[in-house]
Amino acid sequence: MTDLLVLHTLRCMGFTDLERVAEATGLSIPETESHLIDLAVAGLVTKIPSPFGGWGLTEAGKAADARLVAEELAASGSLPEVADAYETFLGLNPELLDLCSAWHMRPVGGVPEVNDHKDAAYDGRVLTRFTDLDRRAAPVCHSLTEALPRFSRYRPRLAAALARAEAGAMEHLADTTTSYHAVWFQLHEDLLVTLGIPR
Repeated sequence: MTDLLVLHTLRCMGFTDLERVAEATGLSIPETESHLIDLAVAGLVTKIPSPFGGWGLTEAGKAADARLVAEELAASGSLPEVADAYETFLGLNPELLDLCSAWHMRPVGGVPEVNDHKDAAYDGRVLTRFTDLDRRAAPVCHSLTEALPRFSRYRPRLAAALARAEAGAMEHLADTTTSYHAVWFQLHEDLLVTLGIPR
């Protein structure tokens, strides 16, 4: 089951480094590395040694993940619950994308310009909107966790990113690999893969 967690995390994140996989799965770095090595021996993952490489799935790994996730969903009998949560998520997704746009671009005299983040009041309003979105996203995460426990990591990761932003590290809204937006994107990918929906 832990191998599936690591395999599926890579499926949702793409090529990434060991530390990010460990953070996303909640496993220690040594545990994560051990599972990655086992999966590599099985031909399911590979490691590309470059600045833009890291650990990622092979074609065999993608096929194995799709099969294992489908089996997990069928065995749980939770397809209706996951599908309902996905529909609610889809209702929130455009708002999240708008918030990320608002974070990166700020209207000045009616014309959008790159946000230099010198207007603290503007950034504060964007943060408030993220907080409101997060309040409405929390029940979606709860429903998904009730349906399939492997979704349980998303809620604390979203909350942690928002907490860092609220503490002053505002780049954790949409500018880091552990930002609210990055975790949200992975959740979206996870839902698509779990339900067998092509992006």
